[in-house]
Amino acid sequence: MVQRRLQRVRPFCLAVIAFLGIGTLVGCTSVGATSATNTSVRVAYMANLTHAPAILAVDQDYLSKALGDRTKLDSKVFSAGPEIIQALFSGAVDLAFVGPSPTISGFTQSHGQALRIIAGTTSGGAALIVKSGINTPQDLKGKHLATPQLGNTQDVALRAWLKQQNLSADAQGGGDVSITPQENSQTLETFRQGQIDGAWVPEPWASRLVLNGGGHMLVDESSLWPDGKFVTTQLIVRTEFLKDHPDLVRKFLNGYLQAMNAINADPATSQQVVNGALAKLTGKPLSDKVIQTAWPRLSFTVDPVASSLMKSARDAESAGFVEKVNLKGIYDLDLLNAALKAQGKPAVEDK
Repeated sequence: MVQRRLQRVRPFCLAVIAFLGIGTLVGCTSVGATSATNTSVRVAYMANLTHAPAILAVDQDYLSKALGDRTKLDSKVFSAGPEIIQALFSGAVDLAFVGPSPTISGFTQSHGQALRIIAGTTSGGAALIVKSGINTPQDLKGKHLATPQLGNTQDVALRAWLKQQNLSADAQGGGDVSITPQENSQTLETFRQGQIDGAWVPEPWASRLVLNGGGHMLVDESSLWPDGKFVTTQLIVRTEFLKDHPDLVRKFLNGYLQAMNAINADPATSQQVVNGALAKLTGKPLSDKVIQTAWPRLSFTVDPVASSLMKSARDAESAGFVEKVNLKGIYDLDLLNAALKAQGKPAVEDK
């Protein structure tokens, strides 16, 4: 059941959370820290195609218009999910588009207090790309792979898949397969230079490793899930912000739904708009071939595909990134479902 009454988040000290990539934080802070005024809403996302609805919503002003003239949208671009959770923990971010593994880690480490999932964003769009000559899982023994960041969604997915293939990989880069966390842009270069043998990455980087790096797809992650559906990106909110400002969250969701409707109604135009926004964010647009290859591998939906989250949680637990997983209360879909009902659309579930 959706948790309908939110408790105020208790202040606590943030220790070193190695798997989130968070260094030692000095002193104590409230996870629910918020600005003294309500004149801004701070949202985090990444410059990946798996965040396309967020990119479109920000670039085309769907969110800022929905929030109104009295509230400023402050958007922040991050390179990996664990960094986003760090920002949310410190009170620097109110809402965020992020993958399941960092979300699970943040929820678990805060004892269910720090965040809530309020909508889905993207299903699919992740793959293991490898160099020529690697054609089976066993060909990976002794090889060197990369992921975007230790403990991020693709990192956990790779480690879970390797375990199923009876291949070991530890957090220090040892085992049958060595895994090095690095930024996606760096991964493309190290792959080209032969410093790594492959990478489990989100789009557009999977397509770029194939088209620009000469690799081939060994594993399409969608093939590992029932009906090919699994959560890649979702929308989360800082719990105290949701409690204190449900009106702003409701407005944000209304703008977000408009963006989601637009991206699914006209995929061709949306590709161009998102690519133009990526050019502004990264300094260079994707080639037409890359975006046309990557886009069909993505499904943009407000459904959080909750059924896939528990497996992601078990995988994170198995990889040693969380000690014990209890996801009770992680979803709060009431505002989303109210907005969907107003549009005459069916509700989404938290199970």
